[in-house]
Amino acid sequence: MTRSIRRRSTAAAAGCALVLVLGAGFAGAAPAAAQPERYTAEQVRGFLVGFYGQHGPSRYDREHKVTPELRKKAAETKDYDLLLCAQNEPRNISVGKVTTAQSAGVGWSTITTRWGGGPDGHFTAYVGLDASKPMKLYDIACER
Repeated sequence: MTRSIRRRSTAAAAGCALVLVLGAGFAGAAPAAAQPERYTAEQVRGFLVGFYGQHGPSRYDREHKVTPELRKKAAETKDYDLLLCAQNEPRNISVGKVTTAQSAGVGWSTITTRWGGGPDGHFTAYVGLDASKPMKLYDIACER
């Protein structure tokens, strides 16, 4: 009888130890960091500031940081540079406050272009917010 109780106690202790070891292993395993589903306004602003720089987008940015649809639309716009809403290179460019519509998956900002002696120009740049893809310029609305 004593042997039977001793075996049961040993088995119970082993079972408890196994539960503790397995439980600690699972508790110690941190869940993988979840990727954000949407880009934030701060990220969109950083993208636009980098994209436009001081004088407009580089050839590389025009090719790789613009959606194919907008790139086609820009190529078909012969009277002016659609990505700048202008015919010439501005002296300076600034990016305004960014607004995001998370549910619509789009963010936008007013871009201001400054010229030598003429009035400032303004247009709106739209960026897709789907963080599972690289950020790209989605559309432009020129004030014409």
